[in-house]
Amino acid sequence: MTVSGGVLPAVLALPATADTVVRLLARGDDEPPVTLPRDPAREAARRELSKQMYHENDPSWLQRALEAFWDWVDDLLGAASTATPGGALGLVVIVVAVLAVLAALWWRLGTPRRSPVTSPVLFDDRPRSAAEHRAAAEAHAAQGHWNQAVQERMRAVVRALEERALLDPRPGRTADEAAAEAGRALPAHTDRLRTAARDFDDVTYGGRTATEDTYRGLAALDGDLERAKPALAGTHADARQGAAG
Repeated sequence: MTVSGGVLPAVLALPATADTVVRLLARGDDEPPVTLPRDPAREAARRELSKQMYHENDPSWLQRALEAFWDWVDDLLGAASTATPGGALGLVVIVVAVLAVLAALWWRLGTPRRSPVTSPVLFDDRPRSAAEHRAAAEAHAAQGHWNQAVQERMRAVVRALEERALLDPRPGRTADEAAAEAGRALPAHTDRLRTAARDFDDVTYGGRTATEDTYRGLAALDGDLERAKPALAGTHADARQGAAG
């Protein structure tokens, strides 16, 4: 008895087919049929997450920097409050006390002065007349530049005294020296001259800021000196002799 041509090969193939089916069933439902390598999968995920659509609501670099700064401040204050008697309340009291002391010192002493290494000179290298210095002072005053206005007006005062021969023209003279020398010729204005010299030094070398009142006072002194008559040396001698007699 012969078997037809297609039946015998099919019967012979049954054991192999059954073995394949058994192996497939034994794999389980949790294991995927195809396993990808880890590195390509990680790279694919990184490329996907780097797209702009996933980062539209991310904080900016400034926000991240501020958050890091405030975290640092919070940690610092936390450590300080732990070490301070009374905790956070004690720390606040200490900070307020320190600020109050600093404010009191600032109010009492004012802006610290920078003492110049050498005595400041009054004029620069280019000589100008008193009228030129007055014009420059008024121009600065019109613009509210009070420091420059005070400087130029003080130079006008000294130059006017030199033009009247009440001061000898001398390069390198300081404002204090000019005020002291002019006070001997115009004793009635000695105190105002010293104040003017001090204002000049404060705004030029002491880091202070002049005000409109400072400039107006100096301008008034300039006008008064223009009308003042110098005291004669003989007058002082006569006065001393009269007081002795």
